[in-house]
Amino acid sequence: MYLFSSILGVFVFDEESKLIDSMEFNDLGDYQNREEYTAKIKNKHKNLREPDEAAFKKILTHFKDKKYHTKFHEMNLAITKLGVKNSVNEDNLIIQSIKLIDELDKSINLLAKRLRDWYGLYNPEFSSSVHDHEKFVSEILDSSKDELLKKINVVRKDSMGADFEQENLEPVKSLAHRVHDLYQLRKSNLDYISSIMDVYCPNTKAVCDVILAAKLVEHAGSLKRLSLLPASTIQILGAEKALFRHMKTGAKSPKHGLIIGHSLMAATPMHLHGKLARALADKISIAAKVDYFQGQFIGDKLRKELEEKFK
Repeated sequence: MYLFSSILGVFVFDEESKLIDSMEFNDLGDYQNREEYTAKIKNKHKNLREPDEAAFKKILTHFKDKKYHTKFHEMNLAITKLGVKNSVNEDNLIIQSIKLIDELDKSINLLAKRLRDWYGLYNPEFSSSVHDHEKFVSEILDSSKDELLKKINVVRKDSMGADFEQENLEPVKSLAHRVHDLYQLRKSNLDYISSIMDVYCPNTKAVCDVILAAKLVEHAGSLKRLSLLPASTIQILGAEKALFRHMKTGAKSPKHGLIIGHSLMAATPMHLHGKLARALADKISIAAKVDYFQGQFIGDKLRKELEEKFK
């Protein structure tokens, strides 16, 4: 006798491929516990074996009966929905979060520039003296015009700014509050990504820092794909256009892609960037592999080796 199982249930057929016994699944829960159903059938019928190719073809004809069609469609749909639900993992959360940070950065920069232009009508001296957007927003929310002018050693009567009435100043402050809220949203989202990475990919985070590690995972598509990439590919992730231009026109090949944003790059002389990019890509490749295959934490060791080599 033959043992045959599918998404419909567990079935027993004789040598002539005629149905002898069956235990059909009523819902998705039964399908998930199919091993228990199979064990019960095996206890009830001894000497069951898997059908060979000829028997398998004959058994399949049994399920051409229309009574199975609706159930087959329902079970396939339920299994597909479950698969989609279970496919959401840390990779998806990291990718969505870093995309939000990128979009927040664009929005913040756009709105901060508008705020500077607007507030510059009221207090141009302070607007031009503070270059950091976040600090600028925080200062104008916490201090009055006189206090801000005092900080930059400008007397109120020497200021070229217009004297806004409260009703004209309120929209400016309202915009400043919105920009400040966006900065807070960015910080909370960055903390969220960091907390995921502490568990999911701590080594990659230690070598790259949070934002760069998240961008590499996003660009690769998942931690698994990042771990399978050779170091030479990791080195130029994000520089695909420059690479294709090099291949097509013979232009200079890129030395690095996303990893240009690594903190060590800013502290290393330009003529060493290529060497650092190769070393950094090697360490990222090792860290990603250790994270994906759930090895021990060695991120601090990898980062220290880089820092000592390029200090």
